[in-house]
Amino acid sequence: MVRITFPDGAERGFDVPITGVDLAQSIAPSLRKKSVAMVVDGKLVDLAERIDKDCRAELIGREDPRALELIRHDAAHVLAQAVQELFPGTQATIGPVIENGFFYDFARHTPFTPHDLPAIEDRMHEIVARNQPITREVWSREEARDFFCERGEAYKVELVDAIPEGEDIRIYRQGHWLDLCRGPHMTSTGKIGAAFKLTKVAGAYWRGDAANRMLTRIYGTAFATQAELDGHLRTLEEAEKRDHRKLGREMDLYHFQEEAPGSVFWHPKGWTLFQTLIDYMRKRQAAAGYAEVNTPDIMDRHLWETSGHWQNYREHMFTTKTEDDRDFALKPMNCPGHMLIYKQGLKSYRDMPLKIAEFGKVHRYEPSGALHGLLRVRSFTQDDAHIFCTEDQLTEECIKVNDLILSIYEDFGFRDIRIKLSP
Repeated sequence: MVRITFPDGAERGFDVPITGVDLAQSIAPSLRKKSVAMVVDGKLVDLAERIDKDCRAELIGREDPRALELIRHDAAHVLAQAVQELFPGTQATIGPVIENGFFYDFARHTPFTPHDLPAIEDRMHEIVARNQPITREVWSREEARDFFCERGEAYKVELVDAIPEGEDIRIYRQGHWLDLCRGPHMTSTGKIGAAFKLTKVAGAYWRGDAANRMLTRIYGTAFATQAELDGHLRTLEEAEKRDHRKLGREMDLYHFQEEAPGSVFWHPKGWTLFQTLIDYMRKRQAAAGYAEVNTPDIMDRHLWETSGHWQNYREHMFTTKTEDDRDFALKPMNCPGHMLIYKQGLKSYRDMPLKIAEFGKVHRYEPSGALHGLLRVRSFTQDDAHIFCTEDQLTEECIKVNDLILSIYEDFGFRDIRIKLSP
């Protein structure tokens, strides 16, 4: 007996395992037509999922906010189907949901351009109108490899090989087209609706590695209603008007050029603004008890091995070998240099807390496809600081530094602050 508990506390028992489709049908045929997915013990799954143990379950419709991710995921698959219908021979690689939309990466001898998007979008609307059922199949590894090899889908073969042994190899089929995917998906392409838009084309390396082939990435967005899509597109239009790259040129603040990709050429007015910001930060840090220091821009490999950067961050560092056969690296961050300053001379607990700060120029090798104005660069000034304190002072200093950061944000008009911790 499988017992299912619903959000209202009601329970139903079934003698055998049951799929989401059968569950919805057992309650009401109208619910079966309305439902696009379900949530089982807090996990979003498609209606093909079998329930074989006691659980809490909820059937959700397209209008449920939790279905938005499915709308976008299905739209990514429809994008790939449209591309392969219009441009035979194009390889589809991966197509995830991202914040505010989705993308799909394609391998094609002739990269796509923005001029291709209207035709692709029109074909997507055709596929949605077909209302093709979306069904899930589980294939063997050999079956999946043979299928994608025969179609010349080398990237799909690589993805199949990367699936750990013992995991299901799931195939989602919509009409004659199918894709390798973990899911979940809705029940048909028609559930996507018409509120989607392809937004831009960009280059992207396979698996984000610059040593791999450059692919064409097509971005799109999708919403449950046309009103939501229209509102989002208006927001994008307004944001484009305020794009810092556009304003930087118009206001003669700075520019970028290929001789130094990802590095800023500051013009007089821009540099004055930059120094004004540093003066403000310098005053705030001094008032909070920080002493300003400065560390070398380039340091020996041994230091970066000690800090762990050479082993774990080497591909993002600019390095050089000198005539005396020593390896050096431009610093990607200020931390190791500050540790060396702290190590100089004896320290007493009476010296604690010791607070040092630096406006240090750091360099990081970001992939060329990831560079984005001032938001993603290869060289920048980091207003870095470190606090050396006793264990008894730790709580107080953490509160102080958080109060300082939040106060600085507030001075710049940022009040809705969200803090995320990473391991």
